[in-house]
Amino acid sequence: MEPMDLDDSDFYGDAETVSGLERRVKGFDVGAWQRQQQANPGRPIPSNMLKGDISSLHNPYEGVPYAWQLTETVDQFLERLSPETTTSDQVPWIFICNPYIPRVGKRQSDQDQVKGRDNDNEAPDEEGANVQIVVEGGQERLQLVRDLLEKASQTNMTQAAKEREAKKERRQAVSDILYLAHAYKVRAGKWMLFCSSQEVNEVWAIVAKATANNELGIAAKVSPKSDTEGPQKDRLICVYTADFQDKADVGRVLQKLRELRLVEARGKPIYYKPDAFTYIGIASGNPWGVRASIYSSLDTFA
Repeated sequence: MEPMDLDDSDFYGDAETVSGLERRVKGFDVGAWQRQQQANPGRPIPSNMLKGDISSLHNPYEGVPYAWQLTETVDQFLERLSPETTTSDQVPWIFICNPYIPRVGKRQSDQDQVKGRDNDNEAPDEEGANVQIVVEGGQERLQLVRDLLEKASQTNMTQAAKEREAKKERRQAVSDILYLAHAYKVRAGKWMLFCSSQEVNEVWAIVAKATANNELGIAAKVSPKSDTEGPQKDRLICVYTADFQDKADVGRVLQKLRELRLVEARGKPIYYKPDAFTYIGIASGNPWGVRASIYSSLDTFA
């Protein structure tokens, strides 16, 4: 199944939203956040936080202050880090994991070590993932796309012929990048949901509880409140799946989101983006003309 040729120019928010998220992540001071939290010492550990033995559960965000911890209930987490009131100068994102799926832990010291990966705020890696190779190989492949587009613009081909060649090259580049990402186990991706600031707490609570209950994917995150956020500013929620090539699982998560009434709530489709695209800089309006998503909620999944 090939992705539908849809206009997804605004699926990741406008330019102001994207640049704001990038500034927020780059400027986040983990040490300052931890010092702030030390001023309000630890919260009680509930005895009924989850069914079963906690030692059999997994939390790749263990110790990350802006993520759910297994030592608190989901309701306590939602109260501690309310996306309606938690601001971007406090946290870059708010995370929750699926505790039933093991992933590599997030270590603050690992951030900023991969070229092109200014933050470590996508899905937790799977064991054996090599993001560095995917970033370097993906960026080299995109350079070939740019070179071809420049050469085509200097030829005497008709505009229609140029567009056909460009489309063919972009399609092949996407295929090559996704093959590379899958081979080096950078296979996670996310469904992108947008909601208003007024409803973000309600929508995030639905996603967070379903994630913790093993009903959605491997993890989820929500953007906090921007310092310059207006009443109409949309919030981004990402729902991660383990493997962008596993269309059955990608479709299963989409179906669950539909059951939770979170899909096409505004009459618009939602889109799915591989993390590899994020790491190598494929966003809306990118200079290569590559679509920033590979699926939409209008696609049919097995």
